Amino acid sequence: MKIKVLMVCLGNICRSPLAEGILQTKTDPKHIFVDSAGTAGYHVGKKPDIRSIEVAKKHNINIEGQRCRKFTKEDFIAFDFIYAMDMSNYNNILSLGPSEEDAKKVRLLLNEVDLGINEVPDPYYDADEGFEKVFSLIDTACTEIANRLNQEHIA
Repeated sequence: MKIKVLMVCLGNICRSPLAEGILQTKTDPKHIFVDSAGTAGYHVGKKPDIRSIEVAKKHNINIEGQRCRKFTKEDFIAFDFIYAMDMSNYNNILSLGPSEEDAKKVRLLLNEVDLGINEVPDPYYDADEGFEKVFSLIDTACTEIANRLNQEHIA
């Protein structure tokens, strides 16, 4: 059985596409499916922000083929783990009224590691350095998630 992981931010153009791409590089696609979505539908069908594409490319990750989509109630059924980038998106996800069982699937990405912060900042209005910082935070969390998934669900 394939484990399904969804990464969620606001617009699905900055943070969650990076998280999708990063986690995909750390896991076996035969065993783990990774996708991303946004809680707002501002950019549906568009590519990730060029700055996310560029920072990913700098780390040998290609996210250009991704397209923005909006998070839906059906994602609670389709995914085993749903990672929100910040509390606002976490609350937006839970506001869709999932069952208690579905709500247990939703987690803050940075709560998977101890970095002293629990939210991935939105780099949309930042300079390029903001995207590099966000990449680093997400990469650290995705390494921990990948290690756990690979050990617990594939071994």
